[in-house]
Amino acid sequence: MGSIYLIRHGQASFGADDYDVLSPIGVRQSQALGEHLARLGLRLDRCVAGDLRRQQDTAQLTLQAMSANGCQVPAVETDPAFNEFDADGVIRSVLPALLPDEPEALHVLRNATQNRSEFQRLFALMVQRWHDGEHVDDGLESWAAFTARMAAGLQRVLERAESGHNIAIFTSGGSIAALLHRVTGITPSQAFALNWQIINTSLSQLKFRGSDVALASFNCQAHVQLLKAPELITYR
Repeated sequence: MGSIYLIRHGQASFGADDYDVLSPIGVRQSQALGEHLARLGLRLDRCVAGDLRRQQDTAQLTLQAMSANGCQVPAVETDPAFNEFDADGVIRSVLPALLPDEPEALHVLRNATQNRSEFQRLFALMVQRWHDGEHVDDGLESWAAFTARMAAGLQRVLERAESGHNIAIFTSGGSIAALLHRVTGITPSQAFALNWQIINTSLSQLKFRGSDVALASFNCQAHVQLLKAPELITYR
């Protein structure tokens, strides 16, 4: 059997003008992951990443750390199928209908870094409405289309995989949730309940034989836990 490691990107720049940039903590998380994988002696046969900057940079930093610790590493392949869903688009599409029930939502969204827990509560509500289809039909990628995109990306990986291959996919939390939904059959609500628990640079392992895929482990965070550096355990 082979293994596919679903790796969430390092911490991005929440609240900054450009979210799609790793924070200094995100850089450290990525390097710590590479050093940990090198210590484990994990051989990666392939590495795939979405084309978002935070995904690409996490992949490059992880592989650089592995290489610096004596591991041979593959080149990073790019497949935009593993990009995150359009969170800003979800907010724009769902927010108008949410405001009558949540009149403070605009204030919270505009001051997200000062209202992290309330932002997360509102964002979870908006994501739920999105995956339930309760949003304006304004060209936003639907939940069904998003999960189909993830499944197509996974299928392309499997079609090129050989028995016993170890393959890393650097992606995002929502993408991992969508893949878990497709692989395990859990509901969208259950998938996103898991999504909110996925830490930056954690590993979730899928085992595959041919086109058969099963979940082997979820949200492994040993690489930061062993460092005893709680600041490296982040969720956004």
